Amino acid sequence: MIKIGVIGGSGVGAPDILENPKKIKQHTPFGATSDLVTIGTFKGIDVVIIPRHGEGHKIQPSLVNYRANIWAMKELGVTHILAPTAVGSLRAQIMPGDLVFPDQFIDRTTKRAQTFYEGNQICHIPMAEPFCAELRKLLAESAKKLSLAHHESGTIVTIEGPRFSSKAESHMFRLWGGDIINMTTVPEVVLAREAGICYAAIAMSTDYDCWHESKEPVTLELILSTMKKNSENVKKLLLEVIPKITDNTCKCREDIKTSLL
Repeated sequence: MIKIGVIGGSGVGAPDILENPKKIKQHTPFGATSDLVTIGTFKGIDVVIIPRHGEGHKIQPSLVNYRANIWAMKELGVTHILAPTAVGSLRAQIMPGDLVFPDQFIDRTTKRAQTFYEGNQICHIPMAEPFCAELRKLLAESAKKLSLAHHESGTIVTIEGPRFSSKAESHMFRLWGGDIINMTTVPEVVLAREAGICYAAIAMSTDYDCWHESKEPVTLELILSTMKKNSENVKKLLLEVIPKITDNTCKCREDIKTSLL
């Protein structure tokens, strides 16, 4: 049975897409979720929404309880997660306002728990292909149908934050092959794989970080302005994609079965 999770990011905290929405408290062994969980339906499909930073964007990236959020999704029977996230662009061709559906990540976080398994059982989860290929394909097809500027793949660099990068760091990430940069995709995508949930990020480009000498440096005001435009496009995309997701057998949901020692 299909159940879709949406982890709303900056600018898309809790998209207004549900019929008969209801807020619930979902207990987890890892503490509280970022906020109350909203459950409801869209065109007969069960949907679960958690605002990553809490209502009103109160939780900074390093303090998001990623394990509680993903565990709650798993406990509620979520099979697929769509995860909007604001990103900076590290490539001239990825313009502010564009959407990106990343297929790889580079992890530059330092403080975050990246596994549910901390006792006597160890999980070596594969991350060669971290994002669900089927969901990414569906997102790209739907974005094309809606005439939304988008990029079908890309490498996302996740930094610890909450500060933005220095110019030297921004140029380094470009040399490493990074295409976009944010503060939240890791460990969210890793935990989703441990939970056996298909996961795809909907990256919303808001700025050129600080590497682009001909553009103004990234500021919160610039990001918020672009995010407002992006959020409506992401909502349209979610409405288009959610009814198309099918309950197929996917490697994302099978990896955990062979990853535990």
